[in-house]
Amino acid sequence: VEPIQGEGGVIVPPAGYLAKARELTSRHGALLIVDEVQTGFGRTGWMFAVEAEGVEPDLLTLGKGIANGFPLSALVTRPDIAAAFRPGDHLSTFGGNPVSCAAAIAAIGVHRRLRLAEAARQKGERLLADLRRDLAGCPEVGDIRGRGLMIGIELVRPGGHPAPERARQARAACREAGVLIGVGGLHGNVLRIQPPLIVDDAQLARIAEALRNALR
Repeated sequence: VEPIQGEGGVIVPPAGYLAKARELTSRHGALLIVDEVQTGFGRTGWMFAVEAEGVEPDLLTLGKGIANGFPLSALVTRPDIAAAFRPGDHLSTFGGNPVSCAAAIAAIGVHRRLRLAEAARQKGERLLADLRRDLAGCPEVGDIRGRGLMIGIELVRPGGHPAPERARQARAACREAGVLIGVGGLHGNVLRIQPPLIVDDAQLARIAEALRNALR
């Protein structure tokens, strides 16, 4: 499970969803595997998104932010589960690359020193509030959602039908304004705003302005 779906369109589950998943897997003797490749390392306002609900998974998959752009991923689990692996079960050609591992250690140090997760939570709350205020009443906006600096704006046509073509136009307009955003969701109609965690207030204001101009 993703604690927040990324490619799916920044889908934030209802409160208690992850806790219920933990309860069900524990009850039936199954493993709870949480994919934090996108949400991990401060993106959602916690070092890992599962922390928002106090859930401890059995396995955690990590990548992307773990090494700040250097190619690296990781699988974290409990000792008793890890003991099930034998040499050759879980490997890759460039696994354990020392340069990437050094980059990850340095990145984690910066995360802790600058308290980037906490900053992402505060910045994301401000950006969400600004977007909801500025885009209120915009008929194309079906929903504005997210957590921390992982925000999605769902675009719709009259009747609530997905508007993927409008999402592509908005993405292009933002790009022309110097702001890079993504498009995702099942129907390709969700604008994905996931700026660097070190984004400053002036840059956040520029993001909000670009989105306002693109959608109004």
